[in-house]
Amino acid sequence: MANQTNSGGLSHEKIETNNFLMIVLILVAVAFGGLVEIVPLFFQKSTTQPIEGVKPYTALQLAGRDVYIREGCYNCHSQMIRPFRAETLRYGPYSVAGEFVYDHPFQWGSKRTGPDLARVGGRYSDEWHRIHLTNPRDVVPESNMPAYPWLEKAMVNPADMAPKMKALRLVGVPYTDDQIAKAGDEVKGKTEMEALITYLQGLGLARK
Repeated sequence: MANQTNSGGLSHEKIETNNFLMIVLILVAVAFGGLVEIVPLFFQKSTTQPIEGVKPYTALQLAGRDVYIREGCYNCHSQMIRPFRAETLRYGPYSVAGEFVYDHPFQWGSKRTGPDLARVGGRYSDEWHRIHLTNPRDVVPESNMPAYPWLEKAMVNPADMAPKMKALRLVGVPYTDDQIAKAGDEVKGKTEMEALITYLQGLGLARK
């Protein structure tokens, strides 16, 4: 009995005093725990299937989303409504994974300087968004958001859209050949301002 206790103590001591062995065992434990937590999500319908009403972005919405990401809007605006009473009273139903199955990457986040934008679609008119993006303080005097006036002159490049949609189809977004073929024509002559507003106006409509 004494030998068993002593042997167990020496084994434990060996692990604690061997940095390399300790690191390896920690990595194994973390990897196993991560697999147990993450792998089931790939097979749950609630995380892999779109909820009713959610469709892939149109070419113009997709162009607007790229502008949204490029300009760093996600640094201040989350698209994640947390499941707390204060959140849902202010922003609407809490976010679920099925709303964002076509987002690569999704725009959930913990940082929120400006209001959450998960349900912004339809809340304001296109003209309100145009003014807000051109000079935010014209409609929200206390805003500290920078202005983006150049978006009114910058044009969406039609040649960019088909390759982007083909790439998204590779990761599961069900774009058809016809949608991809017509993508360039859909954004032709459109400004980045128009594209961004179209994207914003589509956010959260499925759960409203």
